[in-house]
Amino acid sequence: MTTHLTPTVCIIGAGSSGVTAAKTLRQHGIAFDCFEKGSDIGGNWRYDNDNGLSSAYRSLHINTNRDVMAYSDFPMPRDYPMFPHHRQILHYFESYARHFGLYEHITFRTAVTDVRRSADGCGYRVTTDTGLERDYKYVIVANGHHWNPRYPDPPFPGTFTGETLHSHDYKVPEQIRGKNLLIVGIGNSAVDIACEAARLYSGRVVISTRSGAYIVPNWLMGMPFDSLANPLTAKLPLPLQRGLLGMSLWLARGRQSAYGVPVPKRPLLSEHPTISQDLLNLAGRGLIGFKPNVREFKGKNVTFEDHTTEAFDMVIYATGYKVSFPFFGNGFFNVENSNDLQLYRRVVHPDYPGLFFLGLVQPLGAIMPLAEAQARWIARLITGECRLPDRQAMLQSLEAEKQRNLRRYKHSPRHTLQVDFHPYKQSLEREMKRR
Repeated sequence: MTTHLTPTVCIIGAGSSGVTAAKTLRQHGIAFDCFEKGSDIGGNWRYDNDNGLSSAYRSLHINTNRDVMAYSDFPMPRDYPMFPHHRQILHYFESYARHFGLYEHITFRTAVTDVRRSADGCGYRVTTDTGLERDYKYVIVANGHHWNPRYPDPPFPGTFTGETLHSHDYKVPEQIRGKNLLIVGIGNSAVDIACEAARLYSGRVVISTRSGAYIVPNWLMGMPFDSLANPLTAKLPLPLQRGLLGMSLWLARGRQSAYGVPVPKRPLLSEHPTISQDLLNLAGRGLIGFKPNVREFKGKNVTFEDHTTEAFDMVIYATGYKVSFPFFGNGFFNVENSNDLQLYRRVVHPDYPGLFFLGLVQPLGAIMPLAEAQARWIARLITGECRLPDRQAMLQSLEAEKQRNLRRYKHSPRHTLQVDFHPYKQSLEREMKRR
């Protein structure tokens, strides 16, 4: 990057998506400003991040393997375990930023508070909490989507008088030690916390789930589960993919229901699976129980939809996150209730030229390589090496994608961001060739 150039791009956030955007723009000679609310990079992977937004807990390990997760031109150290701890992941991001000389191009302790159309309509006026106001032709939003807790809506009837917590605020086992614990939800965070609580042997642990989830181990037949997916298997018809995965899971650990873990009525790959090496074993030993959805709270008593009642000391809501952009005012969109932000290739809003979203996807696999590919596409759009289709074509593509997702996935805010890793990455590569 040539430092005397006037920045034309504003990057919001210096987490795993923001730093790869900064690196990519710098390599393309595009001048930019990158603003980060916290005092260092890493976003969600900086435990106790002073930006106040990290959901990381002390024992957190990544559930995608190191080779799948790494950026294309900066592999993770070979002495890392296959599923590294959050400290190692953060060290990797810091090494990446140092290697590509990014730190000097990021403004820390600076939050973007407002983004609106420029007065001339040709860009965006960005305001920060330090008093800076500047116009940019392009804005890249990389503020993450795992920081604004979502609770059941509508709330469960009645009042729970014990302790309540969202998984976002869970940090250490001392918060749950000795407590009879109800965890609402059966996603990755819910299961991680349940397993950690069960290993404390200090209270009853129950997961409440409306419909169950398919539990997929980190390791399958001696290989990291997510390394089994590749561009070739991604091209197989969906029924065949389901059959192969189902047979592999059955050979690896038998029927999920044999461990007492609820099985969804929907077929495999109709929702984001839950990844856990430990849940089935702990459930099979009776250390984790399961209940259907909550029907009512009454004091510390919880009645479930099967009409059973149990007393708990704490309820943890592991009910996901809202997609939120606090810097967009009333003139922009609000998607917190539905999480349904319609973006062409999950990056471009057809009605806001020059506004891009990075890492706003939920793949079966790691987000980081996809965010890297998105950043390369954005850089080529900015330099004119490729172009977008016209607005009508983008809208038609959006509608087709929406209908495909509605046919395949359970209708919920969780699945509005869902993509298949390899087909999605290939779609970005095709876009980079559009002239």
